[in-house]
Formats: sequence, structure tokens, C-alpha cells
Amino acid sequence: MRKLARLFQNNKDWSAKMKRTQPDFFEKLSAQQTPEYMWIGCADSRVPANEIVGLMPGEIFVHRNIANVVVHTDLNCLSVIQYAVELLKVKHIIVCGHYGCGGIRAAMENNEHGLIDNWLRHLKDVYRYHQQELDSIKDEKLKEDRFCELNVLEQVNNVCHTTIVQNAWKAGQDLSVHGWLYSIEGGDLTDLDICISGKDEISKTHRLV
Repeated sequence: MRKLARLFQNNKDWSAKMKRTQPDFFEKLSAQQTPEYMWIGCADSRVPANEIVGLMPGEIFVHRNIANVVVHTDLNCLSVIQYAVELLKVKHIIVCGHYGCGGIRAAMENNEHGLIDNWLRHLKDVYRYHQQELDSIKDEKLKEDRFCELNVLEQVNNVCHTTIVQNAWKAGQDLSVHGWLYSIEGGDLTDLDICISGKDEISKTHRLV
């Protein structure tokens, strides 16, 4: 703890500032969390969900992993989605990738990285689905950027294919899934114009009756 004293001091300063500027902030926050948004993002330390969209603690429910991947066997991710949808009743799930993603870059290589290679297989599958388009892009930076975009598209679809989201739609719950990308270099968000709000907008193969 002695080596992390700065972080504890930062916490004290932040807590004191919040109590000074919003005296009832922590009282309200501790009573209940009622976010309208869930964020599925990359674990990259340069992509903090709250700060990017200017929201306070309690306003966005967050799950992060390497390259913002949603896997149907990942009980961690699925549990977070279920909690957000069924208990918190969020209205929007945002899958947000970022340009310059190290996970995306590693998935484009054929080098061995250790344990993470098992996780990167999911990204390599995304590349395989779109290989013809990606292989046609000769500029490596543009190819990487497009891969980031296509990965977000696939993960949005994966969210929509879950029984959790489809059951929410079946019950008439107001729920939309969005795909965004963040630029670390400029600090700007890009809406990829991906917004799915019902099962009629996903492939018939994945629709549940």
C-alpha cells in the first residue's frame, strides 16, 4: 500500500471534491444504480468508458476485455449482460472498439503470444469471415482500422444473438444495441451506424421463436 499512496490520496481528493460540489452524490449513488447504458469495451487503459462519454459513476454499466469480444461461452460477459438487461433494465448496450487496438493487431499476425492466443482465435475468426475484403486492402493501417470496425460489427451481432437480449425483446423491453469506435489519437467517437432494436433486424439463423 505504501507504493500506492498516491492513488489513495487521489481518492481522498476526489471524494472531498464530490462531497463539496454535490453533497448528496454518494447518498444517492449508494441507494441504487439505475444506468440506461451498458458499455462493452476494450480493456485498454486509454479507453475509459465514463470519461469518454462524460458520464458520472452510476450512469453506465461496464464490461471490458481484450478487443471488446462477446463470446457465447464466456460466462463472465454473459452474466454482466444478463444483469444489465434483466435487473438494471438498461435501454442501450454499446459495443465500443478503438482504432489502434493491440488485440486486433496481434490477431493480424502469426506470432505466438502465449495464453492470449486462445482469446485471439475469436478475432481471427472475424478476420476469416471478412477475409476477402480485408485481404484486398493493401495499406496495413487501413486494413487494421477496417478490422477494428468489422470486429465491432460482429460483436454487436453476438450480443443480439444471445438468449438474454432476444428474450428481452420478446418481452417487449426497450433495448437497442449499438456499434461505436473510439480514436485514441483524437479522442473522438465514431458511430458505425449499427443499431439493432429487435429480432427482425438480425439474421433468421439466429432468431429465437
